[in-house]
Amino acid sequence: MNFKLIRILVFSLIAVFMAGQSVQADVVDNIKKRGKLIVGVKADYKPYGFRDTSGKIVGIEPELAQDVADMLGVKLELVPVVASNRMEFLKQGKIDLMIATMTDRADRAKMVFILQPNYYSSGTNVFATKKAGLKDWEDLRGKPVCGIQGAFYNKRTAKEFGASIVAFKGTAEVLNALQQGRCVGFVYDDSFIIAKLQDPKWADYEMPLPTMDDAPWGLAVKHGEYRFYGMMSEMIMKWHASGRIIELEMKYDIAPTPFAVKMNKIFSGKK
Repeated sequence: MNFKLIRILVFSLIAVFMAGQSVQADVVDNIKKRGKLIVGVKADYKPYGFRDTSGKIVGIEPELAQDVADMLGVKLELVPVVASNRMEFLKQGKIDLMIATMTDRADRAKMVFILQPNYYSSGTNVFATKKAGLKDWEDLRGKPVCGIQGAFYNKRTAKEFGASIVAFKGTAEVLNALQQGRCVGFVYDDSFIIAKLQDPKWADYEMPLPTMDDAPWGLAVKHGEYRFYGMMSEMIMKWHASGRIIELEMKYDIAPTPFAVKMNKIFSGKK
């Protein structure tokens, strides 16, 4: 499927959404009148959004936010958000756009307008010591693997790959156990692992396995903002077509993810 066809499908879908809807205030006009785009991003999740030594919020998602501000011809204001408040900030009008490592889920789509196509994706992987020598998920068979209590991927890791799950309440406890050698690795979200690998403290650790259970991430705008939705959907497609996502991954020392590579091929028409 080429870029033009996908673009037609996305905007046809927007037209269907707009049919019969009452006219609402347009956030794009408000942004331009204000002269500033306000975007909610993470400030504690390196390399996606974090503070540099000066306290400035930087990272992959802040750079994407700057792309949007440049497109609109306005200044950018970044507002730090966390998982517990990011959707509320958007619903309350405290931010115009959310780019904050949010997984695209049906329950969340009821609260905010999640953009299509998705811009990024995370999945399940293992944070392991390099000396463990893990190369394949089957290498976990019969070995103790740390996990978070109740995490859905614990069951699959145990059932399909024969790992012995050692569950803890939170990540701090898991990381302590990992450092103490109580498990060969920590099965968890790969974006968390990527963030940890940015820290020199974890130089002897790696993410050696192919990621499974991809969970796409979505940008979001407030429900009813169809014009902004359309503009942002087209921008995401351009990011994928141009390789912008891959460019930012490499800038922040992340190997191009399978999702980013796949989306680049789809939207650029590469084979």
